[in-house]
Amino acid sequence: MRTTLRRRARALTTLAAAAALTFGLSGCNGYHSTSPATARQHVSAVGAAAFAPGPGGPVDCRKTKCVALTFDAGPSVRTPQILAILARYHVHATFFTLGKNHVMVHPQMVRDMVAQGHEVETLTWSHQILTKIGSDEVRKEITEGRDAVQKVTGVRPMLLRPPQGRTSDKVTRIAKELGMAEVVWSANGADYRTTDSKLIASRILKQTKPDGIILLHDLVDPTNRGYNGTVASVAPIISTLQKRGYTFVTVEQLLAPGKPVPGKVYK
Repeated sequence: MRTTLRRRARALTTLAAAAALTFGLSGCNGYHSTSPATARQHVSAVGAAAFAPGPGGPVDCRKTKCVALTFDAGPSVRTPQILAILARYHVHATFFTLGKNHVMVHPQMVRDMVAQGHEVETLTWSHQILTKIGSDEVRKEITEGRDAVQKVTGVRPMLLRPPQGRTSDKVTRIAKELGMAEVVWSANGADYRTTDSKLIASRILKQTKPDGIILLHDLVDPTNRGYNGTVASVAPIISTLQKRGYTFVTVEQLLAPGKPVPGKVYK
């Protein structure tokens, strides 16, 4: 009897360890993610991207405390305000844009982003949740969003942010087929839930760590329930993190000297 109980206990322990390992590899959303630090270790296999330019020369995020500031769902009428703040602090950001009603409606804003040294990528065409639609629709959402940016800027995006950060093996496989890597985030201001700029900034400042990827939104909400506090949170976030020794880079620069690998999910 005791031998049987011991065997059962060992079996349960093994299962628990396996479950923990699976959770650690896949995360709660069921996908594998790669950290920026890990991406930087695989230089020889994928080539080298340019380092981020900084006040004292190129920034090597292997040696410098870096963070990437990203904006989703624009451009919008708020974009010029955000661009002005970024210019004031000499910060470059990554904009994950929507094709429909955004890139195609505000093409000059997208060109302004590029002209000021920002990275312009895609959040798909119309923000459909990719895990809830069929493969053909996923492919169409990604392709049309990517092509909208290329049409306006002449540069084809390499990075996809899946709407709401929801991805899966199917989505990742299609992204790989299309030559794109996915990027989620590690610090979320949840600016879609509040107009309180101080609260948004506080959330980001508490969550940000070296190699962090910050999520904010470049969007207008006519209902006044969210997004309308984002602009006023940007300067406090930047100034505080700079005082803490952080250097702001784009997502691609955060991965340098590695390059984004199609089919990978970076977090």
